[in-house]
Amino acid sequence: MGHLQGKGFQVKTNDISYEQLNAIKEKYGVPRRLWSCHTGLVGKYVIEGHVPGEIILRFLKEKPDVSGLGVPGMPTGSPGMGGTPEPYDVFSFDGNGRLRVYSQVRP
Repeated sequence: MGHLQGKGFQVKTNDISYEQLNAIKEKYGVPRRLWSCHTGLVGKYVIEGHVPGEIILRFLKEKPDVSGLGVPGMPTGSPGMGGTPEPYDVFSFDGNGRLRVYSQVRP
């Protein structure tokens, strides 16, 4: 079972090209600074990169007035990544591309 399924999410994956994935990121306003290898849609929100499921669940309960959450790159030890966990930030972003630290992961 994958990380998100273990948190209760139903996950549907689509095998698409990088060009198609980048078009989705642009369509939903993901700031380029946050672009990563995964882009997901949960309700009205975009989830970009290796955002931990428990942070997504809290975010969905809070329903902030933003476009989504993102983690740039592939931090070691983040969901889906191996290795010794390292600290990283999870950013929220709005329709104007403004970023704000939403949560900090400090293993």
